[in-house]
Formats: sequence, C-alpha cells, structure tokens
Amino acid sequence: MGKFKDLFVKRHTEFSPFYRWHHWIRFFSIIFLIISGFYIAYPFLSPEVDPNPTGFLYAKGRTFHEIAGFIMISMFIGKMYYFFFVKSDRDEMRSFKDLFSVKKWMKQIGYYLLISKHPVLSGAYNVLQLVAYLALYLMLTFLIITGLILYMHVYHDSFLAFLNTPLTYLEVMFGGLASVREIHHVLTWGIIVFIIAHVYMSVFNAIYGKEGTIDSIVSGYKWEIPESEK
Repeated sequence: MGKFKDLFVKRHTEFSPFYRWHHWIRFFSIIFLIISGFYIAYPFLSPEVDPNPTGFLYAKGRTFHEIAGFIMISMFIGKMYYFFFVKSDRDEMRSFKDLFSVKKWMKQIGYYLLISKHPVLSGAYNVLQLVAYLALYLMLTFLIITGLILYMHVYHDSFLAFLNTPLTYLEVMFGGLASVREIHHVLTWGIIVFIIAHVYMSVFNAIYGKEGTIDSIVSGYKWEIPESEK
C-alpha cells in the first residue's frame, strides 16, 4: 500500500498567504514605478493645451510614482521583518547553507543546462536563486535610499525633516543630486534585468521541473514528485 501511495504526486505548502500577497503587491508596485519613472525621466505624454493652469500631468505622474514608492518601501520593510523574525520563514535562512557548497553550484548549473537532476536544497532557494534575490534586495535598498533623497528635495516636512541630515550626507557621498538620479535610473535597469531573468527561470522550472512552480505563487502549493516517477 505504501508503494502504491508513493506513485501519486504529493502537494505541500510552498508559500504562506503573506508571502504571496507581498509578492504580488511588490510586483505591481515595481512595474508601476518603472513605467512612471521612465515618464518622469522623459515625459512622453503632454496635457491638452489650456490657458488655465490645470495641466499638471507631470506632477500627477510624479505623485503616483511617489505613492507606489512608499507602497514598495512598506513591502520591503514587511519582508525584512518576515525574514528575520517569523519562524515560518526559516527555510529562506537555511538556503545560505548551500551558498558555499561547490557541489550544489555544479549540480544547479547542470540542472539548468539539462544535464543533471535538481540538487536537494537545504532551504527554500537554490544557490542561483539566492544570489539573484540578494542582488535584488541590494538594488532595492539603494533604490529606496536614492528615491528618498530625490523626494527630500520635493517634500521637506514630516519624517523627511528628521531624515534630512543623514540623507543630505548620503547625497554628498553619492556625488550630488545629479549622480543620485543617475544611480536611481541605472538601478531601475538592474531591476528590469532581474524581472526578465526571474520570469524566464520560473517558466523554465515550471516546464522542466513539472512541480507547479508558477502556480505556487498564486495557490501557495507545490507538487512533490516521487523519485520513482521522475
């Protein structure tokens, strides 16, 4: 009976509700930030000609960009709390065990080259995923910092008045406001590259691994295939 049961694909929980909601809110906020950011950098739309001073399309675009930015910052803070303090997220921390394993690196690269099986993971991510996510959060960190510096020159009250001194110091350290804007822009392209790679690898794993990789970020479940069926 045990052998008969092993022939069936088993379902297990891969992502919690918080993780899934966080992923999609962050995804849509980043997409909107990219589109509105390019508009701010190069206004490709113009309001209709009107003698009244009501054509504030650019200002509205910047306002919605800033709103999406603060949504993304809230998701960033939530994820950091979840990563360090929530016990159910310990699988992500355990992924670091594989980071310095040459064997895991070789097997993972071999898997993507279609010459070997997927290695058994210590945590939630394989080594290439972990490096990609570390790069993502590093880029997001500097995008938030540079974004707040740029926002500081538009809005001077509230918590930005409190952050004025450290943000001004960072602005000088980055080489001035023009350099901050350039860094912000370059990091945006880094996020775009990550999104393209992330979507490609997710589709690859879904097709090649047949474990419901893409479905799991919506349903929360992934499929575990018995070794005898692989």
